[in-house]
Amino acid sequence: MADELQDRAGVPVLMCDPQGPPLATEADALDLIGAAFLGAEVVAVPASRLDPAFFTLGSRFAGEIMQKFVNYRLRLVVVGDITAQLAGSAALRALVHESNRGGHVWFVPDLAALDDRLRAAPRR
Repeated sequence: MADELQDRAGVPVLMCDPQGPPLATEADALDLIGAAFLGAEVVAVPASRLDPAFFTLGSRFAGEIMQKFVNYRLRLVVVGDITAQLAGSAALRALVHESNRGGHVWFVPDLAALDDRLRAAPRR
């Protein structure tokens, strides 16, 4: 499966293929943002595609990537189990908690949780 645009809960979402290339640089993020301009409001990235630096907040990689999506007015959703990463970092737990309270970046465990969040979120 390649990255594909799907309607999920009435919202156009670019669903990123779990087997796709890793998101390891700002250029990779910009490639996803460019692909999303075909009509997506949300980009759903499997946690497995994120470079480990994303979960190491001292690297600043997560902040840079998240800011790119905010700048382009796209929602970023990290989909998957990040329990191991959360266990090792209080700062990451705080980031995930605060992100999930907002509307720009979410961390969800699975696609069912993504659909629930999309149904509950105000439309843009």
